[in-house]
Amino acid sequence: MSPRAHSLIPVLLIDLARTSAAVAADSARLAKIRHLAELLGRVGPDEAEIAIAYLSGELPQRQVGIGWAGLQDLPDPRLAATATLRQVDDLLSRVKAQAGPGSQSARKALVAELFAALTGPEQAFLSRLIRGELRQGALDGVMVEAVAKASGAPAAEVRRALTLRGWLPAVGAAALRGGIEALRAFRLEVGRPVSPMLAQSAPSVTAALEKLGGPAALEWKLDGVRIQAHRSGDAVSVFTRTLDDITAQVPEVAEAVRALPSRDLVLDGEVIALRPDGRPEPFQVTSGRVASRADVAKARRTAPLSMFFFDVLRVDGADLLDLPGEERHAALARVVPPELITPRLVTGDATGGEAFFAEVIRSGHEGVVVKALQSPYAAGRRGAGWIKVKPRHTLDLVVLAAEWGSGRREGRLSNLHLGARDPGGGFVMLGKTFKGLTDELLAWQTERFLALAEGPTDDWTVVVRPELVVEIAFDGVQRSSRYPGGMALRFARVIRYRPDKTAEQADTVETVRALMP
Repeated sequence: MSPRAHSLIPVLLIDLARTSAAVAADSARLAKIRHLAELLGRVGPDEAEIAIAYLSGELPQRQVGIGWAGLQDLPDPRLAATATLRQVDDLLSRVKAQAGPGSQSARKALVAELFAALTGPEQAFLSRLIRGELRQGALDGVMVEAVAKASGAPAAEVRRALTLRGWLPAVGAAALRGGIEALRAFRLEVGRPVSPMLAQSAPSVTAALEKLGGPAALEWKLDGVRIQAHRSGDAVSVFTRTLDDITAQVPEVAEAVRALPSRDLVLDGEVIALRPDGRPEPFQVTSGRVASRADVAKARRTAPLSMFFFDVLRVDGADLLDLPGEERHAALARVVPPELITPRLVTGDATGGEAFFAEVIRSGHEGVVVKALQSPYAAGRRGAGWIKVKPRHTLDLVVLAAEWGSGRREGRLSNLHLGARDPGGGFVMLGKTFKGLTDELLAWQTERFLALAEGPTDDWTVVVRPELVVEIAFDGVQRSSRYPGGMALRFARVIRYRPDKTAEQADTVETVRALMP
């Protein structure tokens, strides 16, 4: 497939603002794809990454140092739109580069210069983008299809390249520039993380084995932090599931990987803080340790981390993603000692599998992941070959609003409005809960929700920007005419907040609907 011709006319920010509005206004998935593909068909080679990033709701720079206060009291908008994508992106890069004495005033002047060059619709679009509030339904799945349509490359080729590169704007730009050939040039690169494979859910080990249709590997599901460890020679890098580099915070992992026999390696696993008796510390201990950058040596003494690897994506120059799971695990066992490998049982016997699951729960861990022996590594997706089983139903949902409490909770935001992600855009409310909230959580979420409040609040409910993900346990899903999705959670209660997940990684309406009897 030959690459498509590029326009010589620079794309303006107003073009993206109008496309974003059209995508948000159209609820049909195919219509969203059509709007996005039309715009992408007009961008030039040096604009493609910017356009795809902006329309996906992110900045190429990720963070530019402009907070909520920095977007207040903006200059009056221009009447004519002239700002190109490249001009806007260059100014944002200059904003991010400001550091040291005088940087605050310099950043403020650059923000004023940027917004003074924009029309009203452009100012509104860019403000939402910088604040992370651009939610028009252009999630990765929709954007992948739009890139495929605009470039003429099969969507499967775009998804494959995304698996290896991990960042859709770069993949999309390559597809628009060079078609299939450019996409097939992507390889697993040591030091560049790939999106991790995720698991679907099942209510029991028996159900998971039935779904996979044969013997499978049952692995401990630890309540830790997902990591991906890369080694090239003596250089080791460690990344989270969100592809953030945490090498400096987890020296134990770097040391352990550097001690392995293979000098060219990509491993998938988890780190977890364990008590002296081998039982896990609360998740907050592990997550706090991984997140902390201050006095890592002291943190290591007070909360040492253990690591367990369950997959290997590359060994000694060979990429293994397409190999069956049992072959990847055999390769893992050749290069990683048993004490660093996640405990597992291979069985097709449901009774034995349930007994293994019960023992894992008694050990204090979350549950098991049941893995098909022939499954390839479906990076960045909830592959059909991995199924997680926990002793309760749990979902990762998004907080849409909260209600002021009464009695002992008076003065605090308590009752949470819970939403599942709609792949077509937005969120669908599934019910409310105030159960499981400690006094500490109540105080924290009240402060956090008020900072995320969208517009004026009434005396009862505060609507918030849909950014916070919370893990919810529940007893089942029942039909309900009270909520727009036609279903509601039974006996929902809060397990914990998930700062390691974004709203785009929350569970979908389809996942919830599949749990209905």
